[in-house]
Amino acid sequence: MKVIWNDKIVERSEVKIDMEDRGYQFADGIYDVVRAYNGKFFTLNEHVDRLFSSAEKIELVMPFTKDELKQLLSTLMKENGISTGNIYMQVTRGIGIPRNHTYTDPELVPPVFTATTTIVPRDQEKMDQGMSAFIVPDMRWLRCDIKSISLLGNIMAKHEAHKKGGDEAILHRDGIVTECSSSNVWMIKDDTIYTHPDGNLVLPGITKIMLLKVAREAGMLVKEEAFTIEDLKKADEVFASSTTMEAMPIVSIDGNPVGHGQRGAVVEKLQQLYVDAVEKECGQIR
Repeated sequence: MKVIWNDKIVERSEVKIDMEDRGYQFADGIYDVVRAYNGKFFTLNEHVDRLFSSAEKIELVMPFTKDELKQLLSTLMKENGISTGNIYMQVTRGIGIPRNHTYTDPELVPPVFTATTTIVPRDQEKMDQGMSAFIVPDMRWLRCDIKSISLLGNIMAKHEAHKKGGDEAILHRDGIVTECSSSNVWMIKDDTIYTHPDGNLVLPGITKIMLLKVAREAGMLVKEEAFTIEDLKKADEVFASSTTMEAMPIVSIDGNPVGHGQRGAVVEKLQQLYVDAVEKECGQIR
C-alpha cells in the first residue's frame, strides 16, 4: 500500500513518525477526508480548501500549494487503484524538540504531512434502513469549525452512544443541538429541513454544503437555524450527513422511533439528489 509522506509517495512501511511530533504530543494538527467514486474525487476542491482554512486558523504553514496537494492525492489514488473509497490526509506542526507548548517556527520545523487511502464501498442497505442515535452533551472545545486531529471529545461521545447500542451520538449544548460526533445532523418538520448554521460550534461539512445546494435547487425549504432537543424529538425525520455516510437516516433517538421509525420521503429524496450530484461529477454509481 502506497501512502504520502510529506511530499513523496512511498510504501507505508517506509514512513517513520518521530515520537516528539507535535501531533502525537499535543494533537497539534488538522486533517480532512475526501471520497472517490469510480476512481474520481468528489468535491476535492472543497475538501482541500477546508484543509487549508483549518491550517490558517491555527497558523500552520502548509508545505505545498493546493494544486500540488491535489496532484499528489490524485497520483496516490491511482497508485493504489482506488475506485470507491476514502483518502485521509493529515498535517501536524512537526517535530518539536524540546517539548514546548508554544508554536514552533515553521522555517525551522517543517510540518509533517501524511495521506492514506482505504477502499470503502457505499453501504446502500444502511442508507435505506437508517441508524440509531443517542443524545449526549457536547463537551468539546469551542473551535469545532477547525477540523482538528484532537478528537477525544468526539470519541467519548460516540463511545457513550455505542455503550447504549447506538450508531451515532447527537450532541447538544444546554439543550441546543449542534451536530453529531462525526457528522452534521438535520431534522425535518412539516417538510422544512433544519440544520445548525455554520460557526465555531459545528464543522462546516462539505456534504452539508452540497445537500443545502441540491435541496435549494430542487425547491425544498431549508432553514439554517439552531433547534432544541425537544424540537428534535418532535421531528418527522432526522438524518446525519458526512463524506462517508452521505445522507444517513436516523430512525431512532434514545431508543424511541423518529416519525414512523423508518427512512422518510424527504430524506429519500435528498439521498437521490446527492447521488445525482455525485454521478454528474464522477459517473454512474453501481
